Amino acid sequence: MHHNHTIQLTLCLTAAMGLTSCHNTAPQPQTSVPSHNPLLLHSYAADPSAHVYHDTLWVYPSHDKTDACRFDMEDYHVYSTTDLEHWHDHGIIFRPFEQTTWAKEAAWAPDCVERNGKFYLYYPTDKRHIGVAVSDRPDGPFHDPLGHPLLSIDSPGVVCDRDFIDPCVFIDDDGQAYMYVGQNTPCCIRLNEDMISYDGQVHLLEGVTEFFEAIWMHKRDSIYYLSYSDGPFHGHQPRISYCTADHPLGPFTYRGIVLDSVNSGTNHHSIVQYQGDWWLFYHTSDLSLYRTPGEHNGVRRSLAADRLYYNPDGTIQQVVQTHDSTKIKQELH
Repeated sequence: MHHNHTIQLTLCLTAAMGLTSCHNTAPQPQTSVPSHNPLLLHSYAADPSAHVYHDTLWVYPSHDKTDACRFDMEDYHVYSTTDLEHWHDHGIIFRPFEQTTWAKEAAWAPDCVERNGKFYLYYPTDKRHIGVAVSDRPDGPFHDPLGHPLLSIDSPGVVCDRDFIDPCVFIDDDGQAYMYVGQNTPCCIRLNEDMISYDGQVHLLEGVTEFFEAIWMHKRDSIYYLSYSDGPFHGHQPRISYCTADHPLGPFTYRGIVLDSVNSGTNHHSIVQYQGDWWLFYHTSDLSLYRTPGEHNGVRRSLAADRLYYNPDGTIQQVVQTHDSTKIKQELH
């Protein structure tokens, strides 16, 4: 990884066809230009958490190793852009196994939010802990303020019969912050204003159909959208499904599919509005497949983004995945 490396990239403005719910509404007019996914060619990354701070879009992903043969990520990077074309690589911002005394392995999908001028990086380790790291800057460096996890699989009230992973933090308009987390059973806690503690209660979310992992919350026009990876225990490869509610704790109503299955096997995303448009960030195995044709490795993943469109009734149109193999092969050679 080269720190402070600026990458010339172009996000696609994709034409997303088809409705994601049973509502009989007409699709919005859409335009498209050629895709340039995957976004990063110099690094493997997955599970993108996208946020806007001032005029800059920041993406916090997990970091797949070039020689990975399993999910053994060790550190966190961040990338930023101000025009959705040029991406700045800020390098490693946090190493949980070196910078904490309690994290031992499996630094998986993170999230990062800003509050009162500080940035809070939430991250899972050991398949059972959720930690928080704090910085004065979105690009770090981050440090561990607690000396222990914020929440664990054996914390009172938590329900999780698999891995306790994939934190997502959402701050509502009234200032209340929520952390959504878990696998198989979606849990949520109300964070205190300090963002490094919570009120002691764990809420189990109702109506989240076929929930597996990779939970994400966003809000638009007073509607709360909870999206997540469904499957793989429901007879299909994981897709990004979504449900809606009129409160961040639900109950939720299932609405449909945001993104179909991807070629990496796992499916993990975020949804963000930037410069007036809505975007879906996700990952694929496109880059590793281009580099080693015929050899599939779902633990060497690459970032992608496509435009996301809403119907007039507030439902989401299914996003169509795009990629440009010609451009990737040319730049790699």
